[in-house]
Amino acid sequence: MPSPLSLLRAAPPPPRVALLPDGLFFVRAVPLAAGGDDAGAPPQDVAAQVELALEGLSPFPLSQVYHGYYWVPGSRHALAFAAYRRRFPAEEVAGWQGAQVVLPSFAALLGAEVAPATTIVSTAPDGLTGIHWGDGPVPTGVAFQSLPAEATDEDRARARNALFRALGDAKAVVELAEPPSAQSSRSDREIVFRSGETVSRLPAAAAAGLDVRDKVELAALRRARRRDVVIWRVAMGCVAAFVVMAACELLLVGGGIWQGTRLKVVRLQSPVVDNIMTAQDIARRINELSTQRLLPIEMIRLVHPRRFGTGITFLRASTSGLYTLTVDAQTSNPGEISTYRSSLEALPACDKVEIRDLRTQNNVASFTLVIDFKPGSLAPAPVPPAS
Repeated sequence: MPSPLSLLRAAPPPPRVALLPDGLFFVRAVPLAAGGDDAGAPPQDVAAQVELALEGLSPFPLSQVYHGYYWVPGSRHALAFAAYRRRFPAEEVAGWQGAQVVLPSFAALLGAEVAPATTIVSTAPDGLTGIHWGDGPVPTGVAFQSLPAEATDEDRARARNALFRALGDAKAVVELAEPPSAQSSRSDREIVFRSGETVSRLPAAAAAGLDVRDKVELAALRRARRRDVVIWRVAMGCVAAFVVMAACELLLVGGGIWQGTRLKVVRLQSPVVDNIMTAQDIARRINELSTQRLLPIEMIRLVHPRRFGTGITFLRASTSGLYTLTVDAQTSNPGEISTYRSSLEALPACDKVEIRDLRTQNNVASFTLVIDFKPGSLAPAPVPPAS
């Protein structure tokens, strides 16, 4: 049983193609008029020129023949081929339904990379086919020689010599013992054929010109295929989106389970944590009481108005914590309050000074003074020696 990785690495199946007997087609190299640039004739002009040439060469109207052509951009000639439609039974034509491309067997080899002046000889049950290249990518001629059902070596040699007489001399000859067959390709931009060691790669645009089916029906088939491709891609996009949403949903479910487990652990450990925090607060308070002292007298002595020569009078003082002094004071000169505050802020021991609830009545200003001292900035007053 193959592993899943080998299945993922495997290429898609070969495209479905229909290869027709070479002996039913006549082939001609059609010279092309130059296009609007040096690159050669545009593709649409190539098709028109090929059809015009086939109308002059064929004894039948184009509506009664299956025809196609092979052309490479930049080439000054195209290889055209055609066959009388009545040579193909209706059952055979019906079997073409669903085929990606229908073409003669020799046309499957036109995309092979060969040296100039090379002839490929392909062997089929009904005869030999020769394809000759000149100095360009498009062959200059194709010839077919039929063979009897039980052909001898002499019959094959005679047919082979006839091919070379019809095609001309060749510097290199490639013998193919079997007809070409379609191969799988990872790209839909080309169709790949192989016969022995010879590989032929036909671009999708060239394969469209090689198809011999009715051009009107072929155009409708290609439109339907493009529509099917769009529908397929939309369906695959929907499937991918569904997979992504399913994965996100699984992540949410997993995250909910993980969050529930975490909250459960937090609830179980909360009493222990609360006990630890309470013990830490008690230990910190004990440490403050044992190592630090509240110095209210020193605070009042440091900020007393008499040190600054003001007429402010302290009415009541209280402390909150170790470093905050709150004083209710009054003065008959309100202008002294701001000066007094500035003097306190200039003291190194004072961290912050605030004036709150300032009010005036009968020319007497009352206010609340809140002073925050810096930790460690106050020193206890020395104890006088005993008498």
